[in-house]
Amino acid sequence: MAAEQHAPSSGEYIVHHLTHWRNKEFNGTFDLTVFSIDSLLFSVLLGVIGCFLLWRAARAATSGVPGRFQAAVEILFEMVENQAKGIVHNANSRKLVSPLALTVFIWIFLMNAMDLLPVDLLPALWGQIYGATGGDPHHAYLRVVPTADLSVTMGLSLSVLLICIVYNIKIKGLGGWAHELVSAPFGSHPALWPFNFAMQMVEFVAKTVSHGMRLFGNMYAGELIFLLIALMGGAWASVSVGSALLLSLGHIIAGTAWAIFHILIITLQAFVFMMLTLVYIGQAHDAH
Repeated sequence: MAAEQHAPSSGEYIVHHLTHWRNKEFNGTFDLTVFSIDSLLFSVLLGVIGCFLLWRAARAATSGVPGRFQAAVEILFEMVENQAKGIVHNANSRKLVSPLALTVFIWIFLMNAMDLLPVDLLPALWGQIYGATGGDPHHAYLRVVPTADLSVTMGLSLSVLLICIVYNIKIKGLGGWAHELVSAPFGSHPALWPFNFAMQMVEFVAKTVSHGMRLFGNMYAGELIFLLIALMGGAWASVSVGSALLLSLGHIIAGTAWAIFHILIITLQAFVFMMLTLVYIGQAHDAH
């Protein structure tokens, strides 16, 4: 007689939802466990959606009275452009930096907004698809918030670091930047070069790590809170009727309140990441 399947415990439920979809091997040769397929999939998909929305706005732009969508994009563009003007003072650089900052904001906002979907919606659908193809639905892992994955946020921050290095070399020249690395912040005396270089490396590493960790930490915490609220709603089956009603009511109230508050968080985190991107690129234009 087959063993009766039991519902997962709270710990098993959370661990399942926090496990990435990964393939151990590719063609039996390459180990791909370091790649989170779900994070890559949703990051690329949302990036394409963000670019499509911007393309639609640019294509439909008119000189007359704008529609709601065009007006919203224009307001967002003016906001980013004004922030870029106050931080990056090189007009030629802003031709690339301003659209980059706008793209960063929209892309991260869309990735963050995946946290507003019901936590079991897409994983349950993926489990059904995975089971229909002969797999075990209990081993169908899927995380839908790319920015709750440290590899994604650190990848974004490393990209910003590379852009900063490019602008350092472009604005100051390779020799000028190399001289800055050993002459600031303590002075240009040769005896101070090792200390200056060490401090510069610490600064680059600290900015890059904090840039990615800040976004990851906030989104990971938000995802975990949604899971805990979902557990509150699912606990009704193991308690009395009165307690079940209270838990269901608490689940609805807490879920609604946290979702509304989370709208502010996902927007703020996208804005902070964009602003820090502008600040770091602006610093690459400044000479010490």
